[in-house]
Amino acid sequence: MTEQNVASTLDDIDRRIIRELGRDGRITNQELADRVGLSPSPCLRRLRRLEETGVIKGYTVVVDPRAQGWAMTAIATIRLTHQNEDDIEMFEAAVRGWDEILECHLVTGSRDYVLKVVAADLQQYERFIKEKIARLKCVAAIETSFIMNTIKDRQT
Repeated sequence: MTEQNVASTLDDIDRRIIRELGRDGRITNQELADRVGLSPSPCLRRLRRLEETGVIKGYTVVVDPRAQGWAMTAIATIRLTHQNEDDIEMFEAAVRGWDEILECHLVTGSRDYVLKVVAADLQQYERFIKEKIARLKCVAAIETSFIMNTIKDRQT
């Protein structure tokens, strides 16, 4: 079943299940069933179907970056020297291994990638850029914006 087919089979109850799990992924099946207006057995069947079809890809914990010593967050946009397979593979392989990068997105427009990067302070961010990103031969340009305040933070 394609993603579009899966999305078209979701009904209001499926969407409520997803919304409630997005608010609290540790909710019990009984609480979830109560919140979406089902008895526990049908709720669990729907939940399992959402997992099996890939609508729900997994469960994770969200940790406050400050608890890990990351006091600042930056959005870095990257332009590659060339958009060829070798440069793309080089860049993507490098960023997968760096803990400072929370997210990496291939994008359209004048830049090739958008990164969400965390650091303890400005000096650590500068070292990260100089010692990791800028050393990649495939990187032509880096532009950074620092996040001053998060107004809304939602996964989906």
